[in-house]
Amino acid sequence: MRLPAALLTTALLTTALLTSALFALPVAAQEDPIQTTIRNQLTALGQDDFITAFSFASPTIKGLFGTADNFGSMVRQGYPMVHRPGSVKMLELREVAGNLWQRVMITDLEGRTHLLDYQMVETADGWQINGVQLLPSVGVGT
Repeated sequence: MRLPAALLTTALLTTALLTSALFALPVAAQEDPIQTTIRNQLTALGQDDFITAFSFASPTIKGLFGTADNFGSMVRQGYPMVHRPGSVKMLELREVAGNLWQRVMITDLEGRTHLLDYQMVETADGWQINGVQLLPSVGVGT
């Protein structure tokens, strides 16, 4: 029995979509807890609660900075848009070379938009931030 071409095409497309959805599931399943971790850290930073903000950092980051005060100083000096964000929008979560990266768009209090990539690691304490990269600005006049 031969299937009509339209039915066969529909079946193949459905199979392809289901397969791609299944392969995307592991990354997508992590999206909510990862975004919650980032949002919680941003909230703590906005309240100058560097102890809580530091608790969302990975063991590697904690080892680099040693104390919440050192971490807070680094954020204030190097990432003012993270310390005092105007608005935050979570963009895509993706896997690169086995690492999960959450892209975040932050508009600072002066209206400038910044793109950042947060590298996330899963630890015994849940998802933690293992590094943040400020992406180069692209736009008119840059």
